[in-house]
Amino acid sequence: MAKETSKKSATVAKKPDAKPVAAKAAKPRKEVAKSADAKPILLSGGNPQIAKGYGDAPVQAYIAAMPGWKSDLGRRLDALIARTVPGVRKAVKWNSPFYGLEDNVWFLSLHCFTKYVKVTFFRGTSLRPVPLGASKHPEVRYLDIYEGQLDEAQFADWVKQASQLPGERM
Repeated sequence: MAKETSKKSATVAKKPDAKPVAAKAAKPRKEVAKSADAKPILLSGGNPQIAKGYGDAPVQAYIAAMPGWKSDLGRRLDALIARTVPGVRKAVKWNSPFYGLEDNVWFLSLHCFTKYVKVTFFRGTSLRPVPLGASKHPEVRYLDIYEGQLDEAQFADWVKQASQLPGERM
C-alpha cells in the first residue's frame, strides 16, 4: 500500500507543474490584444506607422493617422490624385502612400514630416516646371508642402504629367 501512495504522490506532484505553464502561455495573448480606438503610432517626425498594404484602405488609414493639419492636406492630395488620374492604384509601402497605374509601378509618394508633407515625384526632372526639391537620385524631385501652401492647380498639373511618364518599379 505504501507503493500505491508514493505513486499517487508522484502523480499529484506533476499536476501542479502543468497548470502554471499552461496559464503562462495563454496570458500574453490577452495582453497583446489592442483596442479598436487605440491611437496610431507616429514615427520620427510624425509619420504614421501603417502596415504595408495595397488598395485604398491602407492609404486612407495613413491619411487618417496623419497628425493635425496634415490629415486634411492628405485628404486633399489623395482626392486631387484620384480626380486627375482615374483608375489610380494605391498602396502603403515603407510607411508612405504610393500612387501608380500598375501594381508596383509608382509615379509619386507622400511622406509626413514634423512641419511639412513631402511629395516625391519619381520622374520629377521630366515635369514642367521641374519641382524645386532636388534629390541624390538623378530623376527624383520633391515638393515640400507646408501648412496653407498647396497650389492645387500646379499640383494637379504635375500629377497629370507624372502619371503619363514611365513609373518607378518598387
